[in-house]
Amino acid sequence: MQQRRLGNATVSAIGLGAMPLSTKEDRPSPEDAIATVHAALDAGVTLIDTADAYARDESEFGHNEELVARALAEYGGDTSGVLVATKGGHTRRGTDWELDGTPGYLRRACEGSLRRLGVDAIGLYQFHRPDPATPWEETMGGLRSLLDDGLVRMVGISNADVGQIDAAREIVGPALVSVQNQFSPGYRSSGGELAHCASLGLAFLPWSPFGGISAAKSLESAADEFAAVADELGVSVYRVTLAWHLAQADIVLPIPGASRRESILDSAAAADLQLSPEQLARLDAA
Repeated sequence: MQQRRLGNATVSAIGLGAMPLSTKEDRPSPEDAIATVHAALDAGVTLIDTADAYARDESEFGHNEELVARALAEYGGDTSGVLVATKGGHTRRGTDWELDGTPGYLRRACEGSLRRLGVDAIGLYQFHRPDPATPWEETMGGLRSLLDDGLVRMVGISNADVGQIDAAREIVGPALVSVQNQFSPGYRSSGGELAHCASLGLAFLPWSPFGGISAAKSLESAADEFAAVADELGVSVYRVTLAWHLAQADIVLPIPGASRRESILDSAAAADLQLSPEQLARLDAA
């Protein structure tokens, strides 16, 4: 599988967004979820994205991290090259999502993630979403302290704008290696942040690369240009969509969600799908 750089790590160009394994009401059984992670690893996926808040509700906070840790522990192959990226800063009150970007909370959240993942230091720790009640610089200082104290090896931010990216770099330094923003065929408003990351050499991890459940279904429409290209190549529209993401810049690492092994196998194959310049131009204009 094609690989890309993420800070000081080399990882697969396609990652696994593990969120669907824990947040859905109709989520897979633990055994099926673990089989999905194992299928991803078998396909050469070495980047797994999770978060402490990926759970159905407050009562099972940390569920997704525990599931990922179990899947890695039960995998029969070598997992030394797998980078697990997790996030902190979102909290749960019942089924509602809330925010806490204070340094004290982030330290407690990071320590909880360390316990659940069973590691001494988190490979990539990402701040989940800006907290309007906490100054951005204060939150970034909290992340820097986690780095300085050896709790995390690399730092990322999510749902950030260009100004926040630059401020984070000033405070965190070269350990800031990634930005995770929403980006998909139907949601391109983070294009400026993607271009900024490319200019700085920061990895850009598009979340919800298919645009969410309803938007993903619309990609299959015969009237959609992505579907037309997929038909030309004889592959799924989802594989084409991920290949389009990868063609945006060599710092892009999509993290599609998957709850079935078939889904992640198809996604992983996108890393080796080549789009022609003409096809790419059509998709860019779609």
